[in-house]
This record gives sequence, C-alpha cells and structure tokens, in this order.
Amino acid sequence: MPSYPETAAARDRWILSRRGPRRALEAQTAYAAFVEIERSDSGELVTVATVFLTNRECPWRCLMCDLWQHTLEESVPPGAIPAQIDQALSQLPPARQIKLYNSGSFFDARAIPPADHAAIAERVRGFERVIVECHPALVGEAVLRFRDRLAGRLEVALGLETAHPQVLERLNKRLTVEQFEQAAAFLRRHDIALRVFLLVPPPFLTEAAEAWTWTQRSVDVAFDCGATVASLIPTRVGNGALEALAAEGLFVPPRLEDLEAAQEYAVGCGRGRGLADAWDLEAFSHCPACLPARRDRLMRINLSQRVEPPVPCACRTERKPILPSSGAAS
Repeated sequence: MPSYPETAAARDRWILSRRGPRRALEAQTAYAAFVEIERSDSGELVTVATVFLTNRECPWRCLMCDLWQHTLEESVPPGAIPAQIDQALSQLPPARQIKLYNSGSFFDARAIPPADHAAIAERVRGFERVIVECHPALVGEAVLRFRDRLAGRLEVALGLETAHPQVLERLNKRLTVEQFEQAAAFLRRHDIALRVFLLVPPPFLTEAAEAWTWTQRSVDVAFDCGATVASLIPTRVGNGALEALAAEGLFVPPRLEDLEAAQEYAVGCGRGRGLADAWDLEAFSHCPACLPARRDRLMRINLSQRVEPPVPCACRTERKPILPSSGAAS
C-alpha cells in the first residue's frame, strides 16, 4: 500500500519527515549569482544577471521542491535583500535583464519584506526587464505596486508544474489549473510578462505515453495563458520525498530523451520560447559518450529556438524510446 497521504496536512508531515539538512547561509549574502545568455521575446540574445536571494522558506510544502535547502528558517531583517543584490551585482559583469529568484515567492511578505521593494527597485533600475518568481496564489495588488516602482518591464515566473488536475493536486502545491489560469489572466490584463515552470515529467505519471501526453498538454496550457516562456525543468531527485516515491513505483525519474522531446514540442509550437533547464544532465543520461553533444544541442536550441536533428549515437538504437510519439527526440 503506497504511503503517500491523501490530505494536505498529512502530506506536509510526510514531505518534511523525509528531508535532509539545509545549507548554512547568511542573511546578507545571495547564495548564488551568475550571468547567462537567453533569447528574449523579441528574438535578441541578451545577457541576464541571475541572482539567487537568501530568504525564509516558502510556506508551501511542494512534493517535488528541493529549493528549501537554500533557505533560512526565519525572515531576513529589513535591508538584507537590497544588500544581497548589491553584493551580487558588484561581482557580476553588466547585463541587460535580471532574474531575482528566491527559492519561493517574491511577493511572500515573510520572504521579501515589502518595505524593501522600493530599495530593490532602485537597485535594478538599470535593467530593461526584471524577472521574479511567485506562487500563483500571491499574484495580486502587490505585484502591481512593485511593477509601478520599476524602470524596466516586470516578468513573473509561475509554477504550473503540470496541467494534469489530479497530479497537480497531489503535488501539494495547493493550486488548481483554474487558479493558475486566473493568476495568468491577471498578469495579462496588467501587461506583465509571464513565464511558466513545467516539470518533465511530474511524479505519478509513470507510463511513458501518458507522461508525454500531459507534457504536451501542459505546454499548451502555458501558452494558452499567454506565457512567453515555457521553462522545462526535469524532475530531479534529491529532496528525500521523490526518492521515497520512486521506491514505491510512484515516480520514474526523467531521461534526457524526455527533456529533449519536451523542448522540441515547445519550440515547435511557435507560440513562445521553449527553454530546457540543462543543469545536472548527468543525472538523466545513460550514455556519457553522447552527453556533451546533447547538452550543447539543448543549449543551442534554447538560444536559436530552432529544432535541430538529434545527436547520433549507438545508444539510441540500444534502448527503446521512452516517448515513442515525440518525433526527432527519440
């Protein structure tokens, strides 16, 4: 009998009981920062300063989340977040856009003090676009107030994760597809750009054909809601909970083929950018011989938004494709 609970409160306890330790972090220091290149909605290649802010853990206990490992147990004091941005930007080369990611929700008042919003806006005044992440439940007037402080355009990244209603409910995100659509519509009405995080694939979809069908539907829902980016995240183990699900046969970790197919589908839609998260691909590849070339291909497609032929390798004929209807990715 599977042990994963059926109620939200019990799921919270189940997820928390399987956690390991957090990283030791300082409230005055962003825990990571770097500059990357991304294709913009206008088709340009732009530099993006990505700053991972240190702050209090998100109040939601999502089944797949491992971001809590980079959070604090208490709220940061006023002024800490602007100080983190100062510290991070002082070590980075110039960039045109900035991502302020905080392992949770930017508009969670216990994570990012609203009293710091004016100072944060001043720090990012030189960027043409400011990208933050947020749970759809927190999309509201606070978003508009922050938007009005910015010199550049605001973009909000929302985690839909999957459009499968029952699986989304079991992720413990306290979110429905309808609530996501309402948050996206709010952003669209107020001319705020939207990017959407999607899991490839989420837990509980253990049959390859079903997982692929719902990957396609999830990308479609993201673009239907006005997303300019579908950000495709391979579902990674490492938070304790997913390892427990895998042991019970309720989660099949993705293979590199899954991510390739999802990227090809999102790009092929021609409705927005399909960006594959290429971090830690070693965990998803069964063939070290072709991995470097396949990683490079993913990154090139991210930048060009043009699907390329698959990388040839003997491993492609040695294993049955996991997504038989995915086209060139198999």
